[in-house]
Amino acid sequence: MKTMNRRSAIALGVAAATIAPLFATATFAKTKKYGPKEGKEIAPGVRMVEVSTGNSDIPAYKSISIVDIVFQPGAHVPPTVMTNDMVCTITSGAFTIKKVDKEFKLKVGDVYTCSKGKTDEATNTSKEVGVHRIAVLVPA
Repeated sequence: MKTMNRRSAIALGVAAATIAPLFATATFAKTKKYGPKEGKEIAPGVRMVEVSTGNSDIPAYKSISIVDIVFQPGAHVPPTVMTNDMVCTITSGAFTIKKVDKEFKLKVGDVYTCSKGKTDEATNTSKEVGVHRIAVLVPA
């Protein structure tokens, strides 16, 4: 067996540090099954459920709110102007997202972002209840 030099050890450590959060995220992204009346209706067949809120160590943001947007099969949110920056992940279902300059499809585990002041539109294209888990970045 070869001995490991300092450069190899650092490279291995960086790789491990990069991969570890991916495994934690996969566990975190699992959502519970929501009842049809949980949360607040924001569009027909679409409800917002508040999950948690915490303080932010990112200087531009004072707090981060986690919400689940629960879409019934085929449900649609029309073009909406984003009030905050957001990081979104799909925890169930499949979606088509439309932005002013592009359209794309997402499945479980995919991540995308929304920018404050930009317009987004979402449709659950699957035959199951779909969930967007969103980290809403609240400005300082």
